[in-house]
Amino acid sequence: MTRTRVVETRPSRHRVLVVGDIVTDILAVYSGSVAVGSDTAADISLTGGGSAANTAAWLATVGSPVDLVGVAGTDVAGDDRLTELAEAGVGCTWVRRSADSPTGSVIVLAHAAERSMLCDRGANLLLVSSDVDAALTGAADAAHLHLSGYTLLDDSSRAAGCYALAAAAERGLSTSVDAASAAPLRRTGGPVFLDWVRGTDVLFANLDEARTLLEDDRSEPTLLALALARVARHAAVKLGPDGAVWAGEDGTVAVAPAVPASVVDPTGAGDAFAAGVLVAWLAGEDAETALHSGARLGARAVSVVGGRPLRVERPVRPVRQVR
Repeated sequence: MTRTRVVETRPSRHRVLVVGDIVTDILAVYSGSVAVGSDTAADISLTGGGSAANTAAWLATVGSPVDLVGVAGTDVAGDDRLTELAEAGVGCTWVRRSADSPTGSVIVLAHAAERSMLCDRGANLLLVSSDVDAALTGAADAAHLHLSGYTLLDDSSRAAGCYALAAAAERGLSTSVDAASAAPLRRTGGPVFLDWVRGTDVLFANLDEARTLLEDDRSEPTLLALALARVARHAAVKLGPDGAVWAGEDGTVAVAPAVPASVVDPTGAGDAFAAGVLVAWLAGEDAETALHSGARLGARAVSVVGGRPLRVERPVRPVRQVR
């Protein structure tokens, strides 16, 4: 008879630099259909957001030392966003404040398992290579750099994003990129984006993003992950309620199911998933364990309103399934 033994593993203690967006989310959660030209009832809240900031907050929650690299305005919104992140355990030393643009903001329309966003990038567009250099020089113990794909998708910040990946690799850090969002990827062109992230250690994409990156609407997820792993060294394709698949450049594949959850709001689920995968992967866990760790955080994310942990909790340890 085969038995399953659960073995706890400690979260990585390697410092992670997360580069990218900091925004205010104006979040409207509604049911039914939007009454165009009229009124629709919704639960509306104002929360901290931004893919990079969300990932940093989730990394802090699971016990990883983490610093955020980005730009926020000198406005009250910027004060509030950085206060929230600092209270969550995220280092904000390398977040530059600028009076030239307001802190970014996003209107998020969340419905069932989907969300749509209206984006004002604001101060996020002001990120430059010297912001990255300051963090890489100041955080000498950093071992990994994670880049929000939104940085690459904006013309103004793209050079800083590409520089971050190259400079981190040159200094011996491992790197990862989240593909961000399918619609701007389509406008940019999937193959163009893949050229920017070629050689990255881990590429995260959901199914729609993976199909867009590869211009392939037919292949099943495992084949998509394998194709992406020929660009990055490893690829993790998120499949929502169907779990996730991981592929390595050597052709290895791992899969993990989703963790059951009551979906309240899908905002930030991909950011939480990336954090869960990275904290296990950086700790030396295998791909299946890393995917499971990501699925656990993703399940937590969809069960709350907003893209961040509700509060700072004791670190959640990834578990390894040993058969």
